Amino acid sequence: MMKTPNCVLFVSFVLHAVLLPALSLAQAPFFQGKTITIIRGSEPGGVGEMRTRAVANYLKKHVPGNPAVVIEFMPGAGGTKAANHLFRGARTDGLVIGSAPSGMVSSAVLGEKGVQYELDKFIFLGSPNSASHYVFFTHRKLGLSNLEKLRAHAGLRIGAQTVGHPIYLTGRLFAYVLGLKDPKFVVGYSSPELDVAILGGEIDASSGVASSIVKQNPEFLDQKLMDFHSIMEIPRGDKHPRFAQVPELDSFAKTERQRQVLALHRTFRLAGSPFVLPPGTPKDRAEILREAMRKIYSDKEFLVEYAKMTGEEATPLIPEAHDKAIRELPRDPEVIEFYKSLGGTQPLPAR
Repeated sequence: MMKTPNCVLFVSFVLHAVLLPALSLAQAPFFQGKTITIIRGSEPGGVGEMRTRAVANYLKKHVPGNPAVVIEFMPGAGGTKAANHLFRGARTDGLVIGSAPSGMVSSAVLGEKGVQYELDKFIFLGSPNSASHYVFFTHRKLGLSNLEKLRAHAGLRIGAQTVGHPIYLTGRLFAYVLGLKDPKFVVGYSSPELDVAILGGEIDASSGVASSIVKQNPEFLDQKLMDFHSIMEIPRGDKHPRFAQVPELDSFAKTERQRQVLALHRTFRLAGSPFVLPPGTPKDRAEILREAMRKIYSDKEFLVEYAKMTGEEATPLIPEAHDKAIRELPRDPEVIEFYKSLGGTQPLPAR
């Protein structure tokens, strides 16, 4: 009986020696000592790279184990090459993250040439930029101060950068849903040239990003140089303080197809510059990265650095909201074909 305590002590020591290293190993973060590679679907440079770098700088902070983070650029086909690689060829161990241009979502849904990935199979990590309110306006000298006058004015010249540019497409959406009479679309401008053109009477109207107008063209509002007719809220219901009284474009939609087209466009813009994981990434590692992204998007230091690096305020879309947006994308073939026709150069269809 006197030997029992020593025996118990010995067994306890052996178990401790065997189990403690295993327990420590199990508790060691998977990402510790490893490197996460972010594949950016574009050339280096521009605001897209800065958005990616801003997030990359904080991944090390918020991923358990504090892994190193590097960025690899994979340009090609507006981000399609990188998305195809992430879908088919990238490692699925949790150490590869995609940073895609905004066209990744629209290209898949619209069936663009070269797309080899299935959008719904990616694991979405959210986006640092999602809110992007668009407004439609005319020069005040035209006297189109209400919807009736706007609709009665034939041949309104609506300016944009190029066919397919977001400003071009939103301009056509505004013109179509508002029921404008025989609008003319004038392209070939840079963004600064658009401002000069509308102030000089070369064009009559345009669409623009609300935050950019407030920041870059405050005189449009303060000096009442423009009449603002409608706004497309992205996300829906998110009121811009300077345009809170401007009617939402949805309120002018007459048919379910028009509402679906607007929902499709809104989600394309809402998706922002998505961060994704390849299909097949282990669920536990994916959730670690999703939680890290949630923390990044709410990190006050990140929000400040993001604004400094990109010149824009962060408008984060958390992973769950990203999932919901992708899940609720209109997929009706007729709606998609109609949306594609609105982005072309042919006359707008009858409302």
